[in-house]
Amino acid sequence: MSKKSRKTAPRAASKAAARKSRTTATKRPLASSEHDTTERIARALEVIASHLSAVSPIADAEDLFGSADAFVWHPDGRVAPVPRVSRVDLALLRGIDRMRDILIENTERFADGLPANNALLWGARGMGKSSLVKATHASINVNRKPADRLKLIEIHREDIESLPDLMELLRLSDFRFIVICDDLSFVGNDATYNSLKAMLVGGIEGRPDNVILYATSDRRHLLAREMIENERSTAINPGEAVEEKVSLSDRFGLWLGFHRCSQDEYLAMVKGYCAHFGIKLAEDELEREALEWSTTRGSRSGRVAWQFTQELAGRLGVRLAGK
Repeated sequence: MSKKSRKTAPRAASKAAARKSRTTATKRPLASSEHDTTERIARALEVIASHLSAVSPIADAEDLFGSADAFVWHPDGRVAPVPRVSRVDLALLRGIDRMRDILIENTERFADGLPANNALLWGARGMGKSSLVKATHASINVNRKPADRLKLIEIHREDIESLPDLMELLRLSDFRFIVICDDLSFVGNDATYNSLKAMLVGGIEGRPDNVILYATSDRRHLLAREMIENERSTAINPGEAVEEKVSLSDRFGLWLGFHRCSQDEYLAMVKGYCAHFGIKLAEDELEREALEWSTTRGSRSGRVAWQFTQELAGRLGVRLAGK
């Protein structure tokens, strides 16, 4: 091979390497640019999706509120309609006349757009606290147009922490809402009461004008006595340690106390149920069986009277229409 050929080969190899290097250098920026563009598009789509997810539940819920009068709130943002509410007729609630009248008056003012108070219904078990709220809601709606009907929304005790989300949703609606939390109480180091306190106090935004809260509890102060005493015994400043929790009930403008009924009130409840559902039994026998039932249960209350009525109706083959 000649010298010229040997010199030409290295030069050709060098030129090929240079071309490859230039090609590689040109392609790398293009790949990086395409990657950046893809990332920007992905981020934009994520923003759009987040806006859609934030708006659509509100729009869906607003349409939903017109489909029923009662709903159950779920902490994931869903409001589930309740086509048929389990309730007792207002006329069947005996022995709580004063509390009934006060709650109905307060609810009527709220339904008419006038100032009204959040209410805490506290006291003896089985005396119709939650039944009164549901019956009041039904009675207020009897003669109202669909657009003026109150909506009842139940929030479970364990979902209280999501209460601000529910308030944000209801604030945007044209309907008026009663939010009910049944059997409300707090124990130990449970801090979810802060969400409830913020709603009652109002925070920066204030409680929505179209929302009122009705809560029921066996405890007047929503905190077990032993928990209060434990807080006092372990705190440096005992009074300050429990003041925030104990005073939570003070933030309800209306307190309605329910106490154990007398024997006469208990029998009146039983007779009222029997008359309403057409259960026929001699009065002396009815009283004797009703009192015997309450003795075996160890208490007298509206709940015990209703349980006896169900037992008696089943034994006599009477269907409880409407239940």
